Amino acid sequence: MGLRGRALATTTDFRSVERHGIVRQPEDKNAALLLYRIDGRWILLHRPKTQFGGGHGEILLSRSDDLVNWSAPEQVLQPRAGAWWDSLRIGLGPPPIRTEHGWLLVYHGVKETVAGEIYRVGLALVDLEEPTRVLRRLPAWVLAPLAAYERNGDVPNVVFPCGLLEGPDGMIRLYYGAADSSICLATARIDDLLNAVLAASAD
Repeated sequence: MGLRGRALATTTDFRSVERHGIVRQPEDKNAALLLYRIDGRWILLHRPKTQFGGGHGEILLSRSDDLVNWSAPEQVLQPRAGAWWDSLRIGLGPPPIRTEHGWLLVYHGVKETVAGEIYRVGLALVDLEEPTRVLRRLPAWVLAPLAAYERNGDVPNVVFPCGLLEGPDGMIRLYYGAADSSICLATARIDDLLNAVLAASAD
């Protein structure tokens, strides 16, 4: 089995794609770019699995001037110690949403139980200009495996956020995997998500 890295492709018209190849390796997961550069640099949120760059199941970021050469990873968000729902490991889902209050992160968290791992979805808010600074982190999850198709499948008890659309109607449409067997859609108002996370503490 080969090592997995993060590959990059770009497009200007969503019809043709230029493939740039692997930009982060090896064993790097859950990667997404911020939609806007900060101080002229691209920001990639990701989860390396190596001893060098954070093999602790956390969300890190790297910076780049050219989308090819990347800085050493910096910590953003870590699993919470104890009996939390996101205590084993965490990872970014879709690209963060830019709001007036900060970047809204939709992430998955995993907890180890005697019956196996449970994947849930949570929210955090990081600073617009310095995304390593966590402003708020919602204590509770916003999506958990409750339905039969989320609890039973190839990998049971999993909801895994993948893609997200923010509509002009103020609705968020989150596409997520369920039990590694189905693709599902969850909806919420962006204002409700922001109000919830803004009422939370930093960690």
